[in-house]
Amino acid sequence: MSAAILKGAFFTAQIVSYNSAKMRLTRLSSTKAQNIPISNLQKPGKESCDASPPVKIRTYARKKKSEKAVVNISAEEVNAEEVRKQKLDSLPDIEDFAYGKTSGPFNSTQAPENWVKVLEGIRKMRSSEDAPVDLVGCEKAGISLPPKERRFAVLASSLLSSQTKDHVNHGAVQRLLQNGLLTPDAIDKAEEAVIKDLIYPVGFYTRKASNLKKIAKICLQEYDGDIPSTLEELLLLPGIGPKMAHLIMNVGWENVQGICVDTHVHRICNRLGWVSRPGRMKNTSTPEQTREALQLWLPKEEWVAINPLLVGFGQTICTPLRPRCRICSVNDICPSAFKEASSPSSTPKKSRKK
Repeated sequence: MSAAILKGAFFTAQIVSYNSAKMRLTRLSSTKAQNIPISNLQKPGKESCDASPPVKIRTYARKKKSEKAVVNISAEEVNAEEVRKQKLDSLPDIEDFAYGKTSGPFNSTQAPENWVKVLEGIRKMRSSEDAPVDLVGCEKAGISLPPKERRFAVLASSLLSSQTKDHVNHGAVQRLLQNGLLTPDAIDKAEEAVIKDLIYPVGFYTRKASNLKKIAKICLQEYDGDIPSTLEELLLLPGIGPKMAHLIMNVGWENVQGICVDTHVHRICNRLGWVSRPGRMKNTSTPEQTREALQLWLPKEEWVAINPLLVGFGQTICTPLRPRCRICSVNDICPSAFKEASSPSSTPKKSRKK
């Protein structure tokens, strides 16, 4: 074969290589993705005959899938969709989360060691002096009123108690009572601004005045002026959470369905090591988790008494900041005794000036 024919064949191969590379770049829509500028591709010519072989370009064209593969994927997608729908159908109602029904089992249902001794020690300490909860707690609201009116008074007091000290809350309830505004009918007819002024300075008094009006209307329209008699219905009222609902059931209806756990009970149970989170040896992070854990082992006859007992203990000795461990009679068996550092605010002003 002559040299001219060989040269011509090589020249033709160069043109095919160039056109093929150009078509690939067009399909990829971006030369940047390949990191190869178009200028680097040599056009066929005399100089290209003597140059090194053209740069090899990687392409990412997808391979065509067989009909069998498509059918299999489609079937898998259908199955996945069915599984997803089943999971959605099995999701709990929002109220279930409020009761903590779906959180799973805790570490143990066994009562903690020395809990009886600790409880007796706390009872003795509490008997020596009254705490605010003993005198002006929510349980004392409307205590001299007839049963139906008292139930609403306890509900109203529970609603106002959130983020509010007992004596402040008690004062608000007393002002409502003195002005004849502690019944659903009276509150429904009263101006919201009047209620707001009477309950001030409870925490979030504006929102609570609005919720009190809404609750009064619900009680009138759906319960003939009384309050709901089930935990589920109480939790549907605006501003009423699990802690309040259990207290209302216990005091208003004398129906014990759970422990009333507020911030004091939550804090003290964790300090004593009485509760832990599901599947972990760690403190509970919410009052609802504490309630769940406590109800697993605490005898039911203690469910009502435990709230005022620990609340008063938390108000007088096992306080949120600077707990008075030195005067606590159970400090020898409390795992948290003397471990919490004092707040900087406890330092006398004179020592801070030095």
